[in-house]
Amino acid sequence: MRQDEDRPQPGQVVAVNEAPRNLGDLLQRIAEAASGRNEVYFSTIMDALGTRSFGPVLLLIGVILVSPLSGLPGMPTLMGVGLALISLQLLMGREAFWLPGWLLNRNVPGKRLQRALRWLDRPARFIDWWLRPRLSMLASDRGAIVIAVVCLLLALAMPVMELVPFSATAAGLAVVCFGLALVAIDGLFVLLGLFYLLAVASLAITGLLAT
Repeated sequence: MRQDEDRPQPGQVVAVNEAPRNLGDLLQRIAEAASGRNEVYFSTIMDALGTRSFGPVLLLIGVILVSPLSGLPGMPTLMGVGLALISLQLLMGREAFWLPGWLLNRNVPGKRLQRALRWLDRPARFIDWWLRPRLSMLASDRGAIVIAVVCLLLALAMPVMELVPFSATAAGLAVVCFGLALVAIDGLFVLLGLFYLLAVASLAITGLLAT
């Protein structure tokens, strides 16, 4: 069991220094933080990211939503709350993000987290091979505002998505794209995320009209 002094304090500002370089780097940091732990607190994962920037946190939320961890009861809604808070603070132009103590004190089983990380390892290698700085304007300050607005809309819809199979995972893929775009200043992934969401929305509307 984790000691009380290791728990985050309510209202804690998460602000550390070095950002992950890509998806593989982020997964490795989480794996190291989870090593040997029966329960892994979100505060521990936040500390492992080593960044003041928003990209890695968006990427983390997206990774959780597309991984088997999204099957944990309440996890999509919990990630929706985190996504909304991060998106709002990005829109406010904050230099360091804030997360409430009750969210930082949530935990996931260590073994289940390690299995999810192993499941993500091969896709991460493929994605990182394509990741590079390009179309930087789309992932700059103005592009980040567009990303924040889209992510906020996804966050508001997350509780409903929890009732529809695989919908939270679909949203998570877009969040992964946006997180990667901000981490690597790769505007191509902004476009991929937006086009993907448009395609999913079009299919959903077509399906509703056909019923």
